[in-house]
Amino acid sequence: MNMAFLPISKEDMKERGIEQLDFVFVIGDAYVDHPSFGHAIISRVLEANGYTVGIISQPDWKDDESINVLGEPRLAFLVMGGNMDSMVNHYYVSKKRRDSDAYTPGGVIGKRPDHAVVAYCNLIRRTNKTKPIIIGGIEASLRRMAHYDYWSNSFKRSILLDSQANLLTYGMGEKCIVQIADALASGMDVTDITYIPGTVFKTKNIELAYDPIILPSYDAMKEDKLEYANSFRVQSENTDPFNGKTLVEPYPNGVYVVQNPPQEPLTRQEMDDVYDLPYERTYHPSYEALGGIPAIQEVQFSLASCRGCFGACSFCAITFHQGRIIQSRSHESIINEAKKIIDMPNFKGYIHDVGGPTANFYHPSCKKQLKSGVCKHKQCLFPHPCKNLNVDHKDYLSLLRKLRELPKVKKVFVRSGIRFDYIMEDKDDTFFKELVKYHISGQLKVAPEHISDKVLSYMGKPQNCVYESFITKYKKLNEKEGKNQFVVPYLMSSHPGSDMTEAVKLAEYLRDIGYNPQQVQDFYPTPSTMSTVMYYTGVDPRTMKPVYVPKNPHEKAMQRALMQYRNPANYDLVKEALHIAGREDLIGFGKECLIKPRQFKYEKNYGGKGNGKSKDSRKDAPGKNFAGKDSSNNKNGRAKNFTDKDNRGGKNSVNNKNARGAKGQTGNARNGKVQSGNSRNGKVQSGNVHNGKSGRKSSKRR
Repeated sequence: MNMAFLPISKEDMKERGIEQLDFVFVIGDAYVDHPSFGHAIISRVLEANGYTVGIISQPDWKDDESINVLGEPRLAFLVMGGNMDSMVNHYYVSKKRRDSDAYTPGGVIGKRPDHAVVAYCNLIRRTNKTKPIIIGGIEASLRRMAHYDYWSNSFKRSILLDSQANLLTYGMGEKCIVQIADALASGMDVTDITYIPGTVFKTKNIELAYDPIILPSYDAMKEDKLEYANSFRVQSENTDPFNGKTLVEPYPNGVYVVQNPPQEPLTRQEMDDVYDLPYERTYHPSYEALGGIPAIQEVQFSLASCRGCFGACSFCAITFHQGRIIQSRSHESIINEAKKIIDMPNFKGYIHDVGGPTANFYHPSCKKQLKSGVCKHKQCLFPHPCKNLNVDHKDYLSLLRKLRELPKVKKVFVRSGIRFDYIMEDKDDTFFKELVKYHISGQLKVAPEHISDKVLSYMGKPQNCVYESFITKYKKLNEKEGKNQFVVPYLMSSHPGSDMTEAVKLAEYLRDIGYNPQQVQDFYPTPSTMSTVMYYTGVDPRTMKPVYVPKNPHEKAMQRALMQYRNPANYDLVKEALHIAGREDLIGFGKECLIKPRQFKYEKNYGGKGNGKSKDSRKDAPGKNFAGKDSSNNKNGRAKNFTDKDNRGGKNSVNNKNARGAKGQTGNARNGKVQSGNSRNGKVQSGNVHNGKSGRKSSKRR
């Protein structure tokens, strides 16, 4: 028994004098009482509002009794798949199983099911048919409406229907979970809770939806992918609490899934209150003998300063989950938390991070947002910075200075990722200078993602010239400080819009800067990102124009190989890619060449799998010509571009039933504070039950 943590057993309940809990919280992660973990925030917020909460962590979904260890709750079950989407947690983009889980004791894989929210809800319903189930967190939030599921390659219904839950909370859920709790405590039936912002409910009475936008039906979207692209565009335009509308998605048998407008952002005081709750800041002591929880290492000495992101990268789910309006904590709240960190026995003097989805977004992008919301049809930074953009690093810089001055603090790092285009818009270089001087640990990680302006336009990223200007300025500032600090660029292969020509351009860029990435990130189509919709539908929802989508596994392998063209194991793939792109000029002995003509007698020295041409080297391609089932029939069996039966924009979509005449048109948390398999941001890829901070399992990218 540990009275500081919330109950995890009947014995804990007895020690606290609790006969029946108000809420039983079922989570896919280990129980970690730290504000970077969504379940910790939601449970502490409920506790602060007078409700009792017990935690069932990683129950055995094959054992009905595992869900009954705390008894039946008085008000409801809460279910969250984890800080990271359970499918991203389990699988690489190749759909191969990962070998570890940072959110499980000892890093052991397999302690939670695939599609954990649905599995846990079904587990509850096997033994309890009537008690309300409220779902939330990143996994539920990004599946709140019909969506494409990459892992099964299918179009799925709202998770609210598949899970048999009664109510879904999306986004950052501190406000709505308390409103739900108060409604249930007052005796209100869960079916009558249809009015709370930030929630999704199901009904057969469409009159319950106030002034709604009717989206395409599930059947229509399943039949025609363009209907889904249209629906997602409308959804993306209604993620703002000030001007967002109620959205209704019709299903068969007269069922409607209704999404209320988003919850209003927390005020600074409200956000301070959330982070000032009495967290233990570590994992439950019962995990110590099992090896602890690896995920705590990334966040234990880090400070969350803000939420939200107005960067709006197409491959990132932060905007769809947290919204574009920046919410930030006061200096006092952050410094008080820093002092708690300093007093921890294993603190070595280094604050690992001060940030959020994007570290240098510390205030709303313009003054009007807190009164009338963000612009529906215009982005703050893309394709060019808005004339009303408030570019100012003074407040964030002041915070960093205060943290640097705290006793026992040797260094304060900024690792959440920064938006280099936002820095370049700042006419005052003071922040950039001090970032270089004080807050980098030898190398700065930034995320240009690509160097082709065509691909960058689909990614929602600034043009490459902006990144080049940033690099030039960064080098000058380092020289002035007498430092030899490097930039590590995060780059992505196979994003929609990236054909082989663009992939070769990226390889040439890596050649020119002398960078040999040890790991490369292939685009990961996670639910409810703009890029995933492009991947599935073959069109850009923003314009409804066709976009080239590299789906063929063999082509994707070639695009990855081009980023690591120096690796002898990739020789065959690189050579084939260069032939496809018509860039045989890059095969030779000149400085500009990526590979040399093959010399078999020297290759025996390399050994290992991947050297020489394997009989099965092309087995992943769905056709002898490696262009997909619907590619044009050319004599040598090699298409200039890769297509498949769903790609609507390939140059060679000759036999493509869905081709739309788009010749020449070619066109995602370390763990992110917000999920998205492509978001490289920050501490714990996300979500509360209702709260979340979205990103990817490796490093931060913005």
